[in-house]
Amino acid sequence: MLRTTLAGLRAHKPRLLLTAVAITLGVGFISGTFVLTDTMNEGVAKTFARSADKVDFAVVPTSEDPNKGISADTFRKVGALPGVTDVHGVVKGDAALVGKDGKAVGDFPTVGISVPSGALLRYEVDKGRPPSGGGETVLDGALAKREGFTVGDTVTVLDGNDRPHRFSVVGLVDFGIDQEAKFRGAVGFDTATTIAMTGERTYREIDIAGGDRRAIEAAAGPAGRVYTGPELGAVLAKSAGADTEIIRTGLLIFGLVAMLVSALVIYNTFAILIAQRMREMALLRCVGATRRQVFGGVLAESAVVGLVGSLLGLAAGAGLGTAALLGVTRLDAAVPVAAPSLTVRTVVLGLAVGVVVTVLSALPPARAATRVAPVAALRAEWEPGGGRFRLGRARTAIAVLLGAAGLAVGALGSLGMAKGQAAMYSVALAGAVFFLAVIAVMPALVRPLGRLAGAVPARLGGVPGRLAVANARRAPRRTATTTIALTVGVGLMSLFAVVAASGKATAAHQLAEQFPVEFQIRTQDLDGRLPPALAKALRERPEIAAVVETRGRDARVGGEEAEIGTVTPAALGTIVNPEMKAGSLGAALAPGTAMVDEGTAAQPGRGLGRTIQVETKRGIVPVTITAVYGEGAQISGIIVPEADFTRYFGAVDPSDLFVKTRADVPAATARAAVEDAAKPYPAAKVVSAAEFKEAMTRAIDTILMIFAGLLGLAIVIALFGIANTLTLSVVERTRESALLRALGLTRRQLRRMLSVEALVMAVIGAVTGVVLGIAFGWAATNAMAEDSRFALPYLQVTGYVLLAGAAGMIAAVLPARRAARTSIVESLAHD
Repeated sequence: MLRTTLAGLRAHKPRLLLTAVAITLGVGFISGTFVLTDTMNEGVAKTFARSADKVDFAVVPTSEDPNKGISADTFRKVGALPGVTDVHGVVKGDAALVGKDGKAVGDFPTVGISVPSGALLRYEVDKGRPPSGGGETVLDGALAKREGFTVGDTVTVLDGNDRPHRFSVVGLVDFGIDQEAKFRGAVGFDTATTIAMTGERTYREIDIAGGDRRAIEAAAGPAGRVYTGPELGAVLAKSAGADTEIIRTGLLIFGLVAMLVSALVIYNTFAILIAQRMREMALLRCVGATRRQVFGGVLAESAVVGLVGSLLGLAAGAGLGTAALLGVTRLDAAVPVAAPSLTVRTVVLGLAVGVVVTVLSALPPARAATRVAPVAALRAEWEPGGGRFRLGRARTAIAVLLGAAGLAVGALGSLGMAKGQAAMYSVALAGAVFFLAVIAVMPALVRPLGRLAGAVPARLGGVPGRLAVANARRAPRRTATTTIALTVGVGLMSLFAVVAASGKATAAHQLAEQFPVEFQIRTQDLDGRLPPALAKALRERPEIAAVVETRGRDARVGGEEAEIGTVTPAALGTIVNPEMKAGSLGAALAPGTAMVDEGTAAQPGRGLGRTIQVETKRGIVPVTITAVYGEGAQISGIIVPEADFTRYFGAVDPSDLFVKTRADVPAATARAAVEDAAKPYPAAKVVSAAEFKEAMTRAIDTILMIFAGLLGLAIVIALFGIANTLTLSVVERTRESALLRALGLTRRQLRRMLSVEALVMAVIGAVTGVVLGIAFGWAATNAMAEDSRFALPYLQVTGYVLLAGAAGMIAAVLPARRAARTSIVESLAHD
């Protein structure tokens, strides 16, 4: 039986090629993910190991709170220990670099880091030397290149109070081992200057040369943890590797989607192959093969196909991983990578996934091969999935149960639960359950959907068009399995498109409704302050209609930390217009009152009508909550009247300024006026509402593009399924095609018939996916937040259907050419 199976594989190589391609793509994506992340992890580990080799011991804070570092007293004790030859305390805090435009660079302040000049220097100096005096600094190499600075330049850096200081650049340094510095950019000073610039009084780490571990542990006390150099390298590499774990998890999710689609393609392929070889199977039964041998032969065949596809997938995965590494290094040259790594784990996992998925997908067709009596199979031809499909009681019950469960869970998540992460997870679960119901009923939907999708092609395509529509509808099971594979990819892409469009619409609505201003001025530091003189200068400008100041202060409320804020009184209800959920805005302006957002109101003791105890400079003050406003506004937390805020905490500089310009002032003139007023203050960042909206839109579009690219693999596999189905169908319908040719159908018309058939199948899958994607996109949007706004990107989802149809027709090119080239005489003689 094994020899027969192998002979069958050799005889049907073309038929099984596309099946192997489907599994190759799925395994290739998964193995490529592991190659990418394993190689990045190896590069990270080597980089940190090289860095940590320069220290004998390191003391790091036991607490993960960055505000609780190692004290100066501990630093002195460690430095005085016998055997310690050198010691360096790592100081790190905000120190914003000012660009050539006079403004602090980036969306976040650059990091100020102490850089030693001796043997404990763990950073790579690309050019120049480390700083050695109060007037010298080094810059992160990538930051310097981006901002146009080099060794010998003079730069301005802001200290913790936003006061400017001038420094000479003496070196360019690679701070790549510091993840925070890599993200925000960094400037380096000697230790004393770093303390002065950042205002930090504790150390993030103490690096030590020489010494004894026990003595260092005793000096560090319970506030510090001691590592050797290799231990420190492993800890740092592990923490940095968390990023690659997130990348791996995300990519593997898309890889599993690809494997699901591959499984549908494999199942359909084997179902058709078994049907076409039913006479062959029956003959084997007649000559003595048992049901178990036939079943085992089909599974052995699937295992060989899965093994071959998986091996090809591993090779493809190595190539994909290497290509992705090249892309990563081009986007960010500072990312440490090693040579591409194909581990034993990746090989074993790739082979296991590919073979198991293929064998499991072939199980139903293998069982079907044993159920037909030998004599009946020899007498009759059987087309898989052919004829009118009936759901049956069991399938109907399962479909109804799954559909009802999916709708119920989706309604609960979208309409019945508190908005947020849990509600969105419920919608995701509902979508998966409902999709199983769609799989169950899809064969029954093929005929009506095929009539709908084929209405225009049948009318415009003449006889070939009508034949194509009839062919797509006459094998419901086969067409359903083929189209469901495409439904998965298009449905997920449609869902993400709807969620993205809804996110844009929600943010734009909130911006327009709650803060109808043209500009926002803020600092890079989320806790930073703006000088009051800036607000005064803006109000004196004739182009400015109004300036809104927001202030905030951390305070203890009922024994717990909370933020108390306030807004310019004249702006409330006009420029600042939060949606009131309970109480009124007027009631929240009375002395001794406050309004809170819904999240704060949900906390114990902070609901409407409750009195909270706020610790102020004047002691504990009772404040009554008289209003609750909706989340999503630019203000948040506990908001009190401005007069009360000043009485509680004294004069506090504003944290944000919102600027409304006069209606008759051109946008360019208004922007110039605001920029001119903010020019003397390097830390003040001017952001226009249009720029904010554009940045938000660009970020969402980028994410959507990444998702589309990753889900595109599932769509490609589904198109291979369409091509596979048509290829096998051409073989199956050889005599039928020849008869049509003999009756006058031309080669071009035959090719058109198969192309339209592929078009109809692709449109059925795409339309089903779009409908599901829109429905659950709406549910996911409702589950996000109370004030979410649903938006349907009509052009985008219509484009998905059109692209799917075009791609389906392209997938039919080779099967159509094969059918058209076949000899009429030989085909009529085919048995």
